[in-house]
Order: sequence, then C-alpha cells, then structure tokens
Amino acid sequence: MIIVITAFTFPKPITREEARSIFLSTAPKYRGVQGLFRKHYYLSEDGVTVGGIYLWNSRLEAEAMYTASWRSFVREKYGTDAAVTYLECPVVVDNVAQQILTDEQESTVPAAQ
Repeated sequence: MIIVITAFTFPKPITREEARSIFLSTAPKYRGVQGLFRKHYYLSEDGVTVGGIYLWNSRLEAEAMYTASWRSFVREKYGTDAAVTYLECPVVVDNVAQQILTDEQESTVPAAQ
C-alpha cells in the first residue's frame, strides 16, 4: 500500500467553512477511483495549507491519479501548484472495521480484543 500526501499553500488563509466547501466540491471526483481506499482532506491550523492524505493499493494506481491533467486542475482550482509525496505503508490499523491490514497478505489480521 502507498500513502500519498498532497499539499497546496495559499497566499492568504481560508476558514474551515471555506475549506469544507472546497473539499465537498471535489470529493465526488475521488469516488470509485481504481486502487484508492480512502482520502482524507486536511486544513492546517493557520488556514494556509490544504491537501489530501490518500491510501492507495499500489504506487502504480496512485501515479495514475497525479498526472499533468490533475496538476492542471489543481492549479486552476487552487491557484497554486501541488506538492505530492509518496510513502510506503506496510501496515494499517483500522479501528472502525476492527482490522489490521498489511500489504503482504491476501486477508486481514484480526484486531486484538
């Protein structure tokens, strides 16, 4: 599994409400994307930086998202370029599903009781 962190820096801060509105306007674009397990939107405390934290099945599937077209969309939507960071993610603890996921297993490891 791969985690990708994207970050966009604004010239001036935005509010939580403004960020929420922006995020809701783009969220449908990520539904049903091949290989994307989850996306979390974030807003920094100072309101200047926004972005996403994504959990992908593979780097190949993640890279299929962050194309020149995606970067152009970001530039037009936010007026800034995106920083994209890839991180290996060998284990995930999911307390909602009560599972521990690993990238080297077909099945999940049961969570401790």
